[in-house]
Amino acid sequence: QVQLVESGGGLVQAGDSLSVSCAASGLTFDYAAMGWFRQAPGKERELVAGLKMSGTTTYYADSVKGRFTLSRDNAKKTMYLQMNSLKPENTAVYYCAARRTAIGVPRRADKYSYWGQGTQVTVSS
Repeated sequence: QVQLVESGGGLVQAGDSLSVSCAASGLTFDYAAMGWFRQAPGKERELVAGLKMSGTTTYYADSVKGRFTLSRDNAKKTMYLQMNSLKPENTAVYYCAARRTAIGVPRRADKYSYWGQGTQVTVSS
């Protein structure tokens, strides 16, 4: 059974940095893709960043390019999202998602089979 456990998140001020992590269990990384989605109140869930767990394929939404950075530790089966220069519009619940096999990084939420419980990121102005 695949489980994704997020940690991190919290309340920060605009311009601050924050890191969230997602630890996966029960997932073979060879062909998997993982991503961070976010959902703000009244908005659709959107992919912020994602990566293949092998190789170098990554994806960043235009709105976060240059500010957010993904990394992974395959030995720990953990994915990290470092968020710098945070803005109030980055406020949302951030969800970790995974898919066992993928070509590239799927953009749509319904392409991911497994989800974490979500962690709140709040950026005050």
